[in-house]
Amino acid sequence: MTTMRFGLALAALAMAGPVGAQLDPPAWTRPIAPFNLIGPVDYVGTEGLAAYLIHTRSGAILIDGTMPQNAAAIERSVIARGVKIRDVKYLLLSHAHFDHAGGLAALKRASGAKLVVGAGDAAAVNSGIPPGETNYGVIRFPAAKVDRAIRDGERVTLSGVTLTAVATPGHTPGCTSWTMQLPGPKPLNVLFACSVTVAGNKLVGNKAYPGIVPDFRRSFDRLGAMQADVVLPFHPESVDLMGRKERSALVDRAVLPKMVADARIAFDADLAKQSK
Repeated sequence: MTTMRFGLALAALAMAGPVGAQLDPPAWTRPIAPFNLIGPVDYVGTEGLAAYLIHTRSGAILIDGTMPQNAAAIERSVIARGVKIRDVKYLLLSHAHFDHAGGLAALKRASGAKLVVGAGDAAAVNSGIPPGETNYGVIRFPAAKVDRAIRDGERVTLSGVTLTAVATPGHTPGCTSWTMQLPGPKPLNVLFACSVTVAGNKLVGNKAYPGIVPDFRRSFDRLGAMQADVVLPFHPESVDLMGRKERSALVDRAVLPKMVADARIAFDADLAKQSK
């Protein structure tokens, strides 16, 4: 989904009230069969919202819970990939919006996993109230108790598998990307990329998040300086994840630079529009 379509979808939700859930992009709640992506990483999300399951010898790590109504489907997908739900030891989050954090509370109850969230989004997850100000209003999600508020460079390790938090704020104050390395003759750097799209955020006069513009710019610079062999986003269509998997083209160092360049252009255009 493009940034514009994402923002319009959220705006429709806010205006529609309780019936707004019916206006979600259908792909966000459309279940698909889970599948292996690369190495120990499985895709267990819906067609339009990613959730990633990482296998280790001592259990699994799950990144993102997508929407509240998807939690049961994600649990079934985890089980279908050979992991008992109580063997999910950590729940990690990209950012505190309803379409990514909404399923965390149910998945935490089912698994007993420790919930790890970017420090800037911890209060939002604990309350179920998203951070910042947007042009589509406030869309709450079920609150989930955060066990660890993680900061840039800190790590989550389970049985030799380590994910490192990369603070990429802007989309939300605690927007967190995650990196891990896949061992092999040629080790691969994997980036679970938090969103760098504006997607309805107020860039001008955002009293709840006054540092949003410099945060976006720092995140563009940070990601632009990184090298990633495999980019796994949380809106899979943003880098044609499914198509790349089908074409056996997940390993591609050109994906991250293009993603960042496109996001910069869209951000500058949105900022100029909002500044008029």
